[in-house]
Amino acid sequence: MNNRDIFLRHIAQTSEAPIALEIVKAEGTYLYDVTGKKYLDLIGGISVCNVGHGNLSVKAAISAQLDNFLHVMVNGELVLAPQTNYAALLTKNLPPILDTVFFTASGSEATEGAMKLAKRFTGRHKMIAFNNSYHGSTQGALSVMGSEYWRNAFRPLLPGITHLPYNSEEVFDEIDNDTACVIAETIQAEAGVIKPEGNWLKRLRERCSETGTLLVLDEIQCGFGRNGTLWAFQQFGIVPDILLLGKALGGGLPLGAFIANASVMKVLSHDPVLGHINTFGGHPLCCAAGEAAMQFLLQENLVDQVQVKGAHFVANLHSSKIKNINAAGLMLSVEFADFYLTKTLISKLIKAAEFQKAGLFTDWFLFAPQSLRIAPPLTITMDEIAFACETIEDTLKTL
Repeated sequence: MNNRDIFLRHIAQTSEAPIALEIVKAEGTYLYDVTGKKYLDLIGGISVCNVGHGNLSVKAAISAQLDNFLHVMVNGELVLAPQTNYAALLTKNLPPILDTVFFTASGSEATEGAMKLAKRFTGRHKMIAFNNSYHGSTQGALSVMGSEYWRNAFRPLLPGITHLPYNSEEVFDEIDNDTACVIAETIQAEAGVIKPEGNWLKRLRERCSETGTLLVLDEIQCGFGRNGTLWAFQQFGIVPDILLLGKALGGGLPLGAFIANASVMKVLSHDPVLGHINTFGGHPLCCAAGEAAMQFLLQENLVDQVQVKGAHFVANLHSSKIKNINAAGLMLSVEFADFYLTKTLISKLIKAAEFQKAGLFTDWFLFAPQSLRIAPPLTITMDEIAFACETIEDTLKTL
């Protein structure tokens, strides 16, 4: 069997219609398949590859760490320079209250850790989450996911969780002295790039503070400059009690984290001891890669370019078939009439490599399947943005 046949036969499938391109190389903003065709990557591994594929700084850091050691002991038992260096860099670039990092192996695990931390610190069990939110697919993270379509097949899930509309007024009455935490995406990604309206997020922060409720902000997709500031919450004048990170955190390798104040985090170390542990969280190789990626992001001032690049997409996407564009920096949702049109467009954009110099690799959103996802590496150039917009417009004319 060839690799594609093995993929379909022996790799667990997550849908009945995988894209199934056989990628053999990725460099900069491009993917290359086994036939040599290249594709401009408009999703960057879903906000993972912020500093571009094959980033030389990241590769050098990985190579250096390979010569030292890989896994040696479960997270939190030994002093490992890749972890301490990265934790120091993260906390240096966060508000002072967010001073303690618990590394995990994924964003879903970061959500799980944060939920446990909120329950343990507050002594409460009630949680509030929002419709059309995505925080991961493990049992706890699934419990706070904002869609019954994905939750229903796996019930029973965690009790005590209330789901409300994002930007709703009713959440302020629902938060009370029995609420352990409110968990929200700073900007909803899978809903189709939905921003907090007005001062809603600030009021949410205030209500949580009034009731002793922990505010957990999920920036797994929108962190590391994706929305035009290093952290999206900076745009709304608030600071969460717990911050969730993942995706770009590892510079292309698997890494997640939940970050809180030391006074909060310390409750996981006693009664019971080892209140939260994992084997591969903060893996030395992943931390070395992540630190190098963040250093590159900061040194090259990539975040400062995000709003201009995002606006360039919006200004150059013109078609009567486009119903709406939601944009938050380089996280964009281009809405069409229905999922069929979006899915057809995605397929044709990939096949554009057959008759143009490159195809476009993109996707749709879990809770907004009628919308096209655009979340390229932050290193994308203005010329590449222009090419992407032109290709999308030309392809729409054929539909």
